[in-house]
Amino acid sequence: MNKAKIAWITDTTASLSKEFIEQHHIHVIPLHVVINDEFYKETVEITEEEFYERMKNEEGKFQSSQPSISDFVDLYSKLKEEYDFGVAIHASSLLTGTYQSSVMAAEMEDFKLFALDSQTGSYPLSFLIKRGIELAEQGLEIHDIMSQLNGLLDQTRLYLVPSNLDQLHKSGRVSGSQKILASLFNIKPILSIEEGAAKIKDKVRTEKKVIAWLVNKLKEDLETKSVKKVAIVHANDIKKATELEKVIRETFPSIETEILMLITVAGVHTGVGTIGLSWVCE
Repeated sequence: MNKAKIAWITDTTASLSKEFIEQHHIHVIPLHVVINDEFYKETVEITEEEFYERMKNEEGKFQSSQPSISDFVDLYSKLKEEYDFGVAIHASSLLTGTYQSSVMAAEMEDFKLFALDSQTGSYPLSFLIKRGIELAEQGLEIHDIMSQLNGLLDQTRLYLVPSNLDQLHKSGRVSGSQKILASLFNIKPILSIEEGAAKIKDKVRTEKKVIAWLVNKLKEDLETKSVKKVAIVHANDIKKATELEKVIRETFPSIETEILMLITVAGVHTGVGTIGLSWVCE
């Protein structure tokens, strides 16, 4: 029996390297970032670094926007001629409509698609894609692959700490009075992506306590689970990211680390200088 030819599909929230995308022939549909009503294809027409630099230096409105359904229709009309079926793994459907557009376009084009709502983004999303490809290369059937990936959804961790509440206030996530109080008392909210949504997990007072909180969360998981790799994510603040990576390496010397730029779909809400930690329990 011939091995099925699988098309792997995702979006730009996955934070995959160009090398990995090319090596595994992954089809990546870009989300859009919107700066004062001007649309740019994320990572294609504007890099994450450029986006955060503009957010830092320009006044105005910074937003994100999902891809057009026609982007997926065009893609799937081509893929159905070359592949037996596709596997699409997208960012949380509660944070963007990308997953819904992907599924709808596949139905419109009669393209057989196994779709997974990752309920997350950034490093955990890239982890799911890489694990899926790895399992396919091992010869697992598609239903077994999807079952294993589904089993990892509640094992993903993504914590984000905004440097201030400016963007959360602009996007309507916090009130003006909350922003003022947080500024006065140097309060830093710790956000977690859980079950596809962003939730405030805690509030701490200093950068030192932020790091201690993140380290403690990783320690808690390591008591009962295995974590092989941790990603430090940042919104254009490599100095802060490097400092956090140093602490992680010293505290958990056996765990691999990687530094990633925070996806702009999250950064439009959390703002420049956001720092975060992410991993997947195995």
